[in-house]
Amino acid sequence: MELGITYFLTDYGMRPDELARKVEERGFESLFLPEHTHIPASRDSAYPGGGELPREYSHTLDLFAALAAMAAVTERLKLGTGVCLIIQRDPIVTAKEVATVDLISGGRFLFGIGAGWNIEEMSNHGTDPTTRFRRMRESVEAMKAIWTEDEAEYHGRIIDFDPIWCWPKPVQKPHPPILVGGRGEKVLDRVERIAELQRRREAAGRGSIPVTVFGAKPEIRLLERLKAVGVARSLLFIDPGSPDEVERHLDRLAEVAAQWDG
Repeated sequence: MELGITYFLTDYGMRPDELARKVEERGFESLFLPEHTHIPASRDSAYPGGGELPREYSHTLDLFAALAAMAAVTERLKLGTGVCLIIQRDPIVTAKEVATVDLISGGRFLFGIGAGWNIEEMSNHGTDPTTRFRRMRESVEAMKAIWTEDEAEYHGRIIDFDPIWCWPKPVQKPHPPILVGGRGEKVLDRVERIAELQRRREAAGRGSIPVTVFGAKPEIRLLERLKAVGVARSLLFIDPGSPDEVERHLDRLAEVAAQWDG
């Protein structure tokens, strides 16, 4: 089981290039960034973590600009979105951004996606919350067409475009790995219960589906349990804060990683 890092990259925290170098230097396999374009000042959607919404949610840097900066200063570190809110994005533009980061990184990009929880945020983008799961599926299908076809077109109920030319194409073939995440009531149909996921995979005649756990506790005993049930990657969460605070936390996690034999 690989160990990676997940972190809310903010305007008051560590720079993206500096963070990526430090994570790679400490031997972690991957670094994942979450996404929120904004946080509505008036919001009814409950924070999934409970209580008040933390400050970092409204201070995140642009996802793909930050990942490109990270890719430029690293050599082996895998870089991921955890998660990209594709239901709030134009799929043609996002397909180009994904392919560009994959190109700059030399094929080290991991595309984590989700349907979101903040109803007001998605509504500001013109997304109907009641059809966001259909939008997510159609967006993925449309992007796959763009990544794999020289002249791509897609015709869905929500996403619809006639033949287009769009480069670059991703370095990874046929496209970067797509990790579907979430924590809502529909998660059971995606990745929440590993044993059931693998049973469904076998019934559908599909190959192995790797599972990534976000926010794993940095304890060897718990990491061993995750590995035992089939988790392929565990991401350790760094608390948002000043650059000095981030580095100290990263050093503590590196001590745990040094004890981990995979």
